Amino acid sequence: MSITALFPLFMVLAQQPSPQQSTLDFEFFKTQVQPIFTTKREGHARCVSCHSVGTTMRLEPLLPGNATWTEEQSRKNFETVRLKVIPGNPDASRLLLHPLAVEAGGDLVHDGGRHWASKNNPEWQTLAAWVRGATGSGTASTPTHVRIIQTNAAGDNVHIIDPATNKIVGEIKGIDAGHGAAVAGNRIYISNEADSTLDVVDARTLLVTHKIPLSGHPNNIAAGRDGRRVYVAIRQEPGAVDVIDTLTLQRVKSIPVKGAVHNTYVTPDGKYVIAGSIAGKTLTAIDAKTEQTSWVMDFDLGIRPIAFDTNPDGSTKRMYVQLSEFNGFAVVDFATRKEVTRVKLPELPPGKKPFEGGGNESHGLAVTADGKTLVVCSRLNTAVYMYSLPDLKLLGSVEVGKSPDWVTLTPDSKTAYVANAQSNSVSVIDIKAIKEVTRIPVGQVPKRNITAMLP
Repeated sequence: MSITALFPLFMVLAQQPSPQQSTLDFEFFKTQVQPIFTTKREGHARCVSCHSVGTTMRLEPLLPGNATWTEEQSRKNFETVRLKVIPGNPDASRLLLHPLAVEAGGDLVHDGGRHWASKNNPEWQTLAAWVRGATGSGTASTPTHVRIIQTNAAGDNVHIIDPATNKIVGEIKGIDAGHGAAVAGNRIYISNEADSTLDVVDARTLLVTHKIPLSGHPNNIAAGRDGRRVYVAIRQEPGAVDVIDTLTLQRVKSIPVKGAVHNTYVTPDGKYVIAGSIAGKTLTAIDAKTEQTSWVMDFDLGIRPIAFDTNPDGSTKRMYVQLSEFNGFAVVDFATRKEVTRVKLPELPPGKKPFEGGGNESHGLAVTADGKTLVVCSRLNTAVYMYSLPDLKLLGSVEVGKSPDWVTLTPDSKTAYVANAQSNSVSVIDIKAIKEVTRIPVGQVPKRNITAMLP
């Protein structure tokens, strides 16, 4: 046989994975690669819109009402997509070259358009990591940074703040009336009040990839400690906590709660989901393992924001509970489920008038990671107060923007970020000095914010 005749065989063998080449991991494909196919990019159709019909790389069609594929469908997609790559060689894999800009080394023709201007694009890098042999969820090796996620309740965007520079470094667009925020893995979750959905955002591209229908109008949200669940407060009567599975991106359960739910939290040890109701004047503890109501505590006033501190073993010690029409907070012993005291914030000095704008008198509080300080917002006093823990001694206060509505703290216990709902700004406070460092302009009526680790 001539060399010319053998040439096609040489080409086939050259594309087969050698013992040194990487193998393709299904779990990484399912959790990291598949979401790229359903991501909505501004000005582009989603990959799944074309690739579920009439192409050589034909993905399984999404089932009605599903935001992603089932396990069985994912395995079929895996077998389809793996034929479009050369394990260990992303630069020669059609999956990575077809949607890449020509000037960056992409194929000359792709009827689906060009999604990536360069190989530095986070999606391209994710696909390249899979082709090179990345395994598991892929999150462990991803570099992360502390970020403040600030929703804007009357806007159509969410801002990402870098606490190292106090600059806005990212923006999530297209979410009207975003309320609560949570992070699990490489995804940001935002409760969308306009659409009554939980919107799923790729933390790398900041693009909305899925909209999960909820059982009713949402308020605040919280993610489980293991990242497998997101718990959504449903503020419509009769009240519920919707449970979202972060793997399938579906609502798997609605847990009934007495009264429309204002906020949901997960205790520091991850054992309980806490739901507070304004209308029901109840605080409901849900067992995170069984997803059943464990106990209910009644109050004389509606339940507003809640913060927690811990015992030396990490279990929940106390809850600090803000109440409707009360400029202060209640202190609850978690083990006995009893209110042990109620702390009223200081009166304003003579001649200074309280702010009469919208919102509760005191709304937003948090405990520093070192467990030494409780930070409390007062809309009525246009101020933030610092209390030492565990003795609850008042350390001082600092004036902020109008209607401070929520506060989140950096992991080093040094800085507080306060959302000023009626000033469209975020106050940055040095906790030890009890001093405002700067104010960051954000969107319309900023309310909930969280501190998160993002890629």
